[in-house]
Amino acid sequence: TTMDYSTNDSKSTSKKKVVAVVGGGLVGNLNACYFAKRGFQVEVFESREDILQAKIVKGRSINLVLSHRGRQTLKHVGMEDTIISKGIPMHSRMIHALNGTQSPIPYGKKGQYILSIDRANLNKELLSAAETYPNINLNFANKLLDWSTETGAMTFVRAEGAKEEIQADLIVGCDGAFSAIRKQFLRQSRFNYSQTYTPHGYLEFTMPPINGEFAMKPNNLHIWPRNTFMMIALPNLDKTFNCTLFMPFEEFEKVTTGDKVIEFFQKYFPDAIPLIGALLRGIFFRLPAQAMVSVKCSSYHFGDKCVLMGDAAHAMVPFYGQGMNALFLIFISGAVLPEYTRVRVPDDLAIYFILLTNSDVNSKWFLFRKYVDNFLHIIMPRTIIPLYTMVTFTRTRYHKVVKHWHWQDKVRKDIVHVHSTLFKGL
Repeated sequence: TTMDYSTNDSKSTSKKKVVAVVGGGLVGNLNACYFAKRGFQVEVFESREDILQAKIVKGRSINLVLSHRGRQTLKHVGMEDTIISKGIPMHSRMIHALNGTQSPIPYGKKGQYILSIDRANLNKELLSAAETYPNINLNFANKLLDWSTETGAMTFVRAEGAKEEIQADLIVGCDGAFSAIRKQFLRQSRFNYSQTYTPHGYLEFTMPPINGEFAMKPNNLHIWPRNTFMMIALPNLDKTFNCTLFMPFEEFEKVTTGDKVIEFFQKYFPDAIPLIGALLRGIFFRLPAQAMVSVKCSSYHFGDKCVLMGDAAHAMVPFYGQGMNALFLIFISGAVLPEYTRVRVPDDLAIYFILLTNSDVNSKWFLFRKYVDNFLHIIMPRTIIPLYTMVTFTRTRYHKVVKHWHWQDKVRKDIVHVHSTLFKGL
């Protein structure tokens, strides 16, 4: 069957323009709300079943970190307060040393915090919000097979096997790092694309409450940095912590038995053993370690027919907590697709530099630079702004953040050099 939702013919100029959002995840549902709010007719196509009806929701459970950028986007669709009420503020990194000592490193000034958000709950809230718009139609169990760059026609297959061809005025590809929409972009001349897997994988497990309370201080993002790998823990409303171990795959492959799990934790995370409890022995064997992929591409648009959003355009590793917040930077309409590509690509490239710059929270240089930045920020609050503050607590464009950070780095080094020279003279 063929369904033509588009308004390209002259007889339908009075009809609403139709936007087809392919992918009903975080970015897809938020995009749907944005377009609906601006008066478009929105058709959302999701390959999975309706998560609001499903008994078991498949997919990643790794917690998300919501910061100022993401909050401002949610605010525009009236969802900021709802999501904040279901998140837990984290004011500091809590660094766990090998000997068990804990050292907090504040994320910003007093009162500044990031939020630990449950991914599945956030997606349910966004989906529920999308359902409230009369001009949004949600199509579940619709998997995209292909689409035509000439006509914009999309072919979907339903759960029962029936195929359907869909036409719309604009296609918005929000279908993730392995985007089916992006496949057609790969066939075009001068389209740049790269996909890189990190040597690290990640393993998730739960730290249960102890006597009905959080096992650790809840208003922190707990980090166990161990050179080539690390473990983190983010708090949940049910007083559990969602723990994630990031480690090279070859290290995961060495842990083959329950006894070796215990030995591994005794060596690297001894203070976590009593907190995880009886679950510890089996955590390596419920599910295998998952891979992490980063995707870069440009351009993000194809003529006036299609645009890529979210992971489909720029998937990234989760080490700076900017994945969701960068994905939540929404553009306005299909008429500005070339401008969207021009504006967004420099910012997405800048994010990768930011990730590399702040990869080791356990290094002496990182801690020294953090304290110097904070001290200079107090003296010159408008001139010297810590990198994390610019990224997390402002909406400054990412590439401008990097440019300012380079300038600050030179100023910081000059100040340190002058001080060291003066002290030598004394």
